[in-house]
Amino acid sequence: MQDRVYNFSAGPSQLPLPVLEQAQKDLLCYPGTGTSVLEMSHRSKAFDDIIVEAEASLRRLMDIPDDYAVLFLQGGATLQFSMVAMNLARQGDTMAFIKSGQFSSKAMQEGARWGNAVCVASSEDKNYSYIPKIDPASFPKDARFLHFTGNNTVFGTTFWELPQIPAAVGGAAETRLVGDWSSSILGMDIDVKKHDLIYAGAQKNIGPAGVTVVILKKDILDEPVDPLLPVMLRYKAMSDGRSMHNTPPCFAIYVSGLVFRWVEEQGGVAAMEKINREKAGLLYDFIDGSDFYTGLAEPGSRSIMNVTFKLPSKELDAEFIALCASRGMINLKGYRTVGGCRASIYNGMPIEGVKKLVDTMKEFELVKH
Repeated sequence: MQDRVYNFSAGPSQLPLPVLEQAQKDLLCYPGTGTSVLEMSHRSKAFDDIIVEAEASLRRLMDIPDDYAVLFLQGGATLQFSMVAMNLARQGDTMAFIKSGQFSSKAMQEGARWGNAVCVASSEDKNYSYIPKIDPASFPKDARFLHFTGNNTVFGTTFWELPQIPAAVGGAAETRLVGDWSSSILGMDIDVKKHDLIYAGAQKNIGPAGVTVVILKKDILDEPVDPLLPVMLRYKAMSDGRSMHNTPPCFAIYVSGLVFRWVEEQGGVAAMEKINREKAGLLYDFIDGSDFYTGLAEPGSRSIMNVTFKLPSKELDAEFIALCASRGMINLKGYRTVGGCRASIYNGMPIEGVKKLVDTMKEFELVKH
């Protein structure tokens, strides 16, 4: 088998090797079924066991209370930009958004298709290099929810403190807190109980692309929605069908369950966050001590999932990225609107990969500086 490389992609990202090995083992014939997981009926007892255990494992990992539902949906986090607005607000209602990067901006754009989307904080003025603070005076009192993107994959920033809804807001209908935690879920501690709804695309820290996890308070399921809203876009229908209103992404859910089990075996989310802080620290410490590499995110807002940096020129960026690829470190090119380099170091990236990257950065600096 060809030697595996270190994949620093922002998603789909590197999966833990034991998870891939188990999936490979079960791919041809899942134990006790005589069939592949790829062929398994979602109505079978075997798959029911898989999805039940996946949910149970995720509940343990994130300490999800019983009054929250867990859904495994399709459409990626991008579909949640629309589903959140359509299920938590009626057409024309006011919704509040924090613009801290590309995906939070897209979420607001989709919200604006449904109602009155209001930006209550933005870091666009400095190319989203920091986490902005809410101006209480600009917060609409009738906002149905406040949406934020917990970790900004493109720009390498994260919310280390949850945004606070101004105390004056509320009344008959409290403003709900909605967090898109696609690129930090399971990689750092997230207090579910302080959110009304959390969603996350799988392809960064959970599993393969194709499934999206949604964790929401069950009382949201009882709120009326627009009668024109398609059944497939209703959280209640998905919950009533136990994420199987139609054929779900069975294989993606199965692999996600393997990842949940693997994280538990590593010691849980707290243990993973400790490792991720160590990995990020290796990179940030080197970048901060260098006058050749420049970090793109402000120190107080830095992500431990996505480390963004640049070299003195675009030509050197490209040369460095090519050198890394030749040494088995791929997908380090920064997002097209940001440039530079981006090292995504999710749970599946071993610390050895980060150490190899830092060693290469040191060597390249000595040669080119």
